[in-house]
Amino acid sequence: MTPLIHTLLDEIWQSLGQCPAPADRLTVSGTGALPSAFPVTELATAAWSAAGLACAELLRREGAAAQQVWVDQRLASLWFGWTLRPLGWTLPAAWDALAGDYATADGWIRLHTNAPHHRRAVEQVLGPASKKGALAERVLAWKKSELEEAVIAAGGCAAQMRSAAAWRQHIQGKSVALEPLIHTALQPEAPSPGWTLPVARPLHGVRVLDLTRILAGPIATRFLAGLGADVLRIDPYGWDEPGVEHEVMLGKRSARLNLTNARDRHTFEHLLRNADVIVHGYRAGALEKLGYGAEERHALAPGLIDVCLNAYGWSGPWRTRRGFDSLVQMSCGLAEAGMVWRSASLPVPLPVQALDHATGYLMAAAVLTGMTQRLYRGTGYRARLSLARTAQLLLAHPYPTHYRPEPLTPAESTDENPETELTHWGAAQRLRAPLSLQGTALQWALPATTLGTSQPEWLRR
Repeated sequence: MTPLIHTLLDEIWQSLGQCPAPADRLTVSGTGALPSAFPVTELATAAWSAAGLACAELLRREGAAAQQVWVDQRLASLWFGWTLRPLGWTLPAAWDALAGDYATADGWIRLHTNAPHHRRAVEQVLGPASKKGALAERVLAWKKSELEEAVIAAGGCAAQMRSAAAWRQHIQGKSVALEPLIHTALQPEAPSPGWTLPVARPLHGVRVLDLTRILAGPIATRFLAGLGADVLRIDPYGWDEPGVEHEVMLGKRSARLNLTNARDRHTFEHLLRNADVIVHGYRAGALEKLGYGAEERHALAPGLIDVCLNAYGWSGPWRTRRGFDSLVQMSCGLAEAGMVWRSASLPVPLPVQALDHATGYLMAAAVLTGMTQRLYRGTGYRARLSLARTAQLLLAHPYPTHYRPEPLTPAESTDENPETELTHWGAAQRLRAPLSLQGTALQWALPATTLGTSQPEWLRR
């Protein structure tokens, strides 16, 4: 394990309230790194390691022997991208035709149009367009800050490119800088959960209610599903994620509910009352508006492990702003730093959506830590994370100037599971998991499927 991986892991572990990280129980193998001005591979390795160690700590608290944890840093890096290779079919496009970076009259802006209503907001401001070229001509007439505010006011998603220095001086950047990487709190005393926690499948029978969307939250619950959890994802009618479902739906079931409908609310409350864990990625205040704020959630389910995230942090004027990994990279200076690092004439984001992926594994680590606290202290647990705060972790540890790590070799067939995965779209090969624990392996019982294919009910324990 390199000193930088150790440093990042220690910061994560301290934020979870567990210090120091048990590095003696962790073995890191593999070589190569993703090309970036920032230690993306080291962050991937540290995030996967934290989740693995948190699982080992949960089992140790239950009397199991202290487990060794192994992480392959090359595979950890590859899992920050696509993990599926279709056999005889093609993955859908990851981005809408209009999504991307655009030059303005005074800089750069990124427009996020993957969701239909976000695209409509952009076209409401800039006019209908079928291709980026036509839209680019109109964007040039705008100043970046004015266009950013206009799109956001229309209900869309946009982010002007700022430098890291400008972000540090921005009121939201200052607010995020004061937040912990993972904000944790114990909740009132709760009854014994009755988990069995078998070493081979630690989360067998644990119920995880998944209220997350692209991409960090679904990654967290995918990890928990790999440990055996019954993950039930709930989405509203009309919401789809065709570009990422092959990744985020591995090992899960998915149902739809309308939380403004009395009957569906009754169903949701039954699910929540019988859940062990809830993971959600609604913007700050959104669940409160539906009548399911933190107090209401814990009143329905005493002892609940409650882990949530948003894009731009939990304090400051942007705490309710819509955001995604690519937008946060533009806002906080990562894309501008990449542009300088590569001597490029346009924004250079991280080579993968590292904020989403890293935050996802930190959320999974928080869930497992919360379960440990539930067993050890007899309390509920709450944790809050944000993409912007994860970005700050990267910004604090840039590579030295002109440093070029050994390149990461591309995925090969030998990196894949030998078993074919029969997904909703067709047969495919999935990358092997980069993490293993002594006596425990990440294994997903269900292949990836599309949203809304299950009933809103728990499996029998």
